[in-house]
Amino acid sequence: MRSYKGTAGAVVCLVLLLTVCMPSYAAQADPERESEEELAVKELISDYQVYERRFSSIRTVDDLAKEGYDIVAEQTYPVVMESFGEEEISFLAAFDKTYHRLAVFLADAEGTVLYKTNQLETNYRIRGQLEQPTRDLAAVAFVDVNTDGLTDIVLITRCVNDTGEYAGKAYKVGDVLFQADGTFYRDWRISDKINRFDMNKSAGCIISYVRDGNSAEFLYTATTLDELKENGFSIIEELHYTRNFEKLGRLSVVPGVFHLSSYDFFMIYLVNEEGEIVWCLQPMGDYDNLYSPRGISCRDVDGDGMKDLVVLGRYSYEGEDGSLKVESSCSIFYQRTAGFDRDREFADYYQCTDEDTMEALVQKIREYWGWQTNEQTVD
Repeated sequence: MRSYKGTAGAVVCLVLLLTVCMPSYAAQADPERESEEELAVKELISDYQVYERRFSSIRTVDDLAKEGYDIVAEQTYPVVMESFGEEEISFLAAFDKTYHRLAVFLADAEGTVLYKTNQLETNYRIRGQLEQPTRDLAAVAFVDVNTDGLTDIVLITRCVNDTGEYAGKAYKVGDVLFQADGTFYRDWRISDKINRFDMNKSAGCIISYVRDGNSAEFLYTATTLDELKENGFSIIEELHYTRNFEKLGRLSVVPGVFHLSSYDFFMIYLVNEEGEIVWCLQPMGDYDNLYSPRGISCRDVDGDGMKDLVVLGRYSYEGEDGSLKVESSCSIFYQRTAGFDRDREFADYYQCTDEDTMEALVQKIREYWGWQTNEQTVD
């Protein structure tokens, strides 16, 4: 479900919902023998049709409240959109109150809606489901990102899943609406890369990628250290060293950053003697930016006889009120037979603080795993 418009878009959306939720529905089972799953899909389709009818009924700004939408007042702006004329018009964002799906509107001075769309990346976080995890609109920017002389719209939403591995953790979703002749369109391939490669941290990051061609994609696709350096990866030399990893051999621990817009992407690569990347680690997780590295320890912390990696750093992120937040965080990567597994348990057990030192953290981790030892493997 990407950048479809009007009736055709609704039909495509319904087909995809059927495909995701119940592939066998097309067989049109006997109504008397319908399963609970089939009935649920029918209900979902009915709800989706009602949702689309409400959206289609919006002709003026006054219709928004009547059709169950809340306008995001703090993200309402006067703008000039070249293909819509020389006069200022209003940009409005609004959330469907029932399903938390975002829609954007352009309206003239009389309140007549000139353009609207709900075909946005943030509305398809959970496939086959109307209810979405979008909580608010984090940022809007009006910039000509494809340099065609027409102002485009950059959107960033903040989402929080209710269930699953990342339940309760806020994350961002970026999107771009490209202006055409009296309308807008999306390129799903661009939106996919913005979000898959973490370039959704700010409007500046998205603009740097879409307009200027600066991409963080290579951080996840590079196969050699030379390729990383050629694309602007800067090694943090004071934390760069070589160790013998029991299952993977002698490897260089190569931490570094890539600067995009105003953000430093922090990555660690394990590189063999031929300069090939053997493993890639992303210690900053869902944080926006590396504020300062505090140390990398290469020791066995879970007592299985194999060296693990403990990474301590300070990271910054944008709070829900838009303010800059900075906090310390510890990431642990346990060596296994075929690579490394990221810790999920100690992080839930212990909240790192600015007072923690690497040595104290290593002891806490060992104690957590029930491994009391004074072994002092050299970092």
